[in-house]
Amino acid sequence: MEIRTIEHGSPEYDRMIALRMDLLCRPLGLSFTAEQLEKEKQDWLIAAFEDEAMTGCCVLTHFDDTTLQLRQMAVRQDIQHSGTGRRILSFAEQTARENGYTTLMMHARDVATGFYEKCGYHIAGEPFTEVTILHYCMEKKLV
Repeated sequence: MEIRTIEHGSPEYDRMIALRMDLLCRPLGLSFTAEQLEKEKQDWLIAAFEDEAMTGCCVLTHFDDTTLQLRQMAVRQDIQHSGTGRRILSFAEQTARENGYTTLMMHARDVATGFYEKCGYHIAGEPFTEVTILHYCMEKKLV
């Protein structure tokens, strides 16, 4: 498995959008706006590949001087529980550290909190509804 950053607007980015649509948006009846995708030009776009097939991805967005927000974490359903998500998350944490950030935070879907807790994240605050489902703010200090 190879995990790497990809370029906004590239063919790999188009594949990332398709994966996120299939796994995160379409089940909720949502889609991306052109404005949302345009904002991702400023983000780190991370994807996992197995023999050039994209198996998972995430987006890192600047939150403040010390914190990056992990967004749109997705792993193909047929390979969930294979370690792919953990490896993507580890790559994201390393990317954050290498760029001077000390905290990684996210709005985690309720069903994903157990995974993130196993990876060292903790819930920071009360649950809230986002994109029609229950989420928790979670964070991890990277130092």
